[in-house]
Amino acid sequence: MTLVYSLGGSVLYQQSLQEIQKFAANLKQIAKDHRVYVVVGGGNIARDYIETARSLGAAESFCDLLGIGVTRLNAKILIAALGEFAAPEPAETYPRALELSAGGKIVVLGGMQPGQTTDAVAALLAEYVHAKKLIVVTSVDGVYSADPNIDPGAQKIRRMTPAELVSLSMGTRLRAGSRSPVDPLAAKIIERSSIPTVVVYGDAKNLRKAFEGGHTGTEIS
Repeated sequence: MTLVYSLGGSVLYQQSLQEIQKFAANLKQIAKDHRVYVVVGGGNIARDYIETARSLGAAESFCDLLGIGVTRLNAKILIAALGEFAAPEPAETYPRALELSAGGKIVVLGGMQPGQTTDAVAALLAEYVHAKKLIVVTSVDGVYSADPNIDPGAQKIRRMTPAELVSLSMGTRLRAGSRSPVDPLAAKIIERSSIPTVVVYGDAKNLRKAFEGGHTGTEIS
């Protein structure tokens, strides 16, 4: 089975060294039986840089490029944690990602181009490599009717269609460093290719539960 993970930067890099090692250990185990790709986000580190650049008058496209640079640094940290199980460099194109996966290596990517979140990159990659499942690992435990950090009445949605995801995500403002479980572009890609998708909380155990079952997140199909 081919699996693509969209791993939020804040999920991974605000953890202790031991937690990063747990994520890596789980990915190594999964890669023994499956082809694995991981797209790593920028997290709060990227957002801090972006906000500083924005305050200094930088254009949004410049801020996007700044964030992409951070995601690729984060990708290299995960590669270091994965060791010989990973391809030795972050892939910077989709064909290169497919090429690096030869031999069963875990392929790690960061951002690709301005105007795309790493969720959109992961969705495009899943489409390109014909992934059986796209797994979005984030700081919330699924897709909600509204931002649960702002609206106490927000309801978790256990199961939804790609069309419903698109409709819900259209309220997200697309700008450098934006945070959303799934952004509008990613949602549209998921819809057009009918990519089975799961959104789960950033616990290392959920990396496997997301495709084997037992998670408490959101199924999109």
